[in-house]
Amino acid sequence: MSDFQAPLHEECGVFGIYDKAGTEDVAAAAYSALYALQHRGQESCGIAVNVDGVITGHRDLGLVNEVFTPAVLGSLPAGGKMATGHVRYATSGSRTRANAQPMVVRHCKGTIALCHNGNLTNAAALRHELEMQGAIFHGSSDTEVICYLVTRARLQTASIEAAISNTMDLLDGAYSLVIMSPAKLIAARDPHGFRPLCIGTLPGGGYVFASESCALDAVGAEFLRDVAPGEIVIADYNGLRSMKDHCGTAKSTMCVFEFIYFARPDSTIEGSSVHEARKQAGRFLAMEHPVEADVVIGVPDSGLDAALGYSQQSGIPYGIGFIKNKYIGRTFIQGSQKQRENSVRIKLNAVKSTVEGKRVVLIDDSIVRGTTSARIIKLLRDAGAKEVHFRVSAPPFKYPCYFGTDIPDQKLLVATGRTVEEIRQVLGADSLGYLSTEHVVKLAQKSKCGFCTGCFTGRYPVDPPPQEPEDLHERPLHESEKKKVL
Repeated sequence: MSDFQAPLHEECGVFGIYDKAGTEDVAAAAYSALYALQHRGQESCGIAVNVDGVITGHRDLGLVNEVFTPAVLGSLPAGGKMATGHVRYATSGSRTRANAQPMVVRHCKGTIALCHNGNLTNAAALRHELEMQGAIFHGSSDTEVICYLVTRARLQTASIEAAISNTMDLLDGAYSLVIMSPAKLIAARDPHGFRPLCIGTLPGGGYVFASESCALDAVGAEFLRDVAPGEIVIADYNGLRSMKDHCGTAKSTMCVFEFIYFARPDSTIEGSSVHEARKQAGRFLAMEHPVEADVVIGVPDSGLDAALGYSQQSGIPYGIGFIKNKYIGRTFIQGSQKQRENSVRIKLNAVKSTVEGKRVVLIDDSIVRGTTSARIIKLLRDAGAKEVHFRVSAPPFKYPCYFGTDIPDQKLLVATGRTVEEIRQVLGADSLGYLSTEHVVKLAQKSKCGFCTGCFTGRYPVDPPPQEPEDLHERPLHESEKKKVL
């Protein structure tokens, strides 16, 4: 799935910094980290700063550089030793400022700022219970539910970390949390470990928590380790300590799409390089779906690493097949139907000298609706490609995700109700090959974690929410429903 089709979205990126020495500008560090995590969410962002136990912050809709202008960044309080930051894409809750994070909650037991990456499967039931007890919600995200539960638990516990532990007893689904209290910075990860979360150390003393290791690099922190599934890690003046009451209570099932698409290639997750995992996907594709061809190309940016792996395994030369227009931002307006049809040409252009008269292997990380994949293949045809063999470094998307990946309705997925041959015909490729579910869980060869493949197989590690719609793979699609995909 390239950057140019209606993409999948992962919910959020989280960050927290505890500067024990007090030598860091923690607001500036959070800003730099959010820039590094911008790929994980482009709808809203925020930073909260802790100065002597007083937590204040700013959050709004927009990209990091749009929300945090020099004036806004300069207005954040100086002299703090702690800060949290967040970038969001809404998979739970609507796109409103009220759902932006960090969420700052002021309470008689102390203020907290909470950042959440993931999606709760029992959020609706928990929210209903809280509302029946008199809770009033300002937004519609499951993050606000977590805030209420932590605050309620804090009334009955001796510490904020104990309140978080009690709250975890009630949560189902995916959550990687960074929570800042007046005196502590805390990271917590759900027992399945659906979403990544890592720990870094600061040169002058102190700790950093982040969704990906690329954010540690951005602030000059050294990678220490990943937060274990179910673990609560506390950073304060006394150093780093952890609570493992929830560790080992569930099977590890990291979202495999972190390695396929979501994470930045320069990140390391659960001991494995994301770049190397994507190259391995390409190698597997070359073994599963070999073809006689003249050049291998990838769709920028997400297909490039897998294309390199395919080339290395197959011996077919790797080439630069597309140039990406780097000046088309997320606010690019597609007014008329003609503009929408030409949007791929505006954002992406084929390198004619690479593909003209050649048999091309085209690599992308996934196919969602298929509309843009078809247009990209047509771009290659128009540039003179003799053959286009499409290879995809993920299995077909067939099922919804309940853990933070914004997969469209089943009726909109090109794989719904179609065989691979039928999809090939829809896209206009000469051949089509998907990565197998057998190999997709073997991409991260140095990782010891398990993987969730529910969006490919329909088998989930946590029960989906009740009253889900009918599984369309249990019956053939009517022709009118098929036409809705493209």
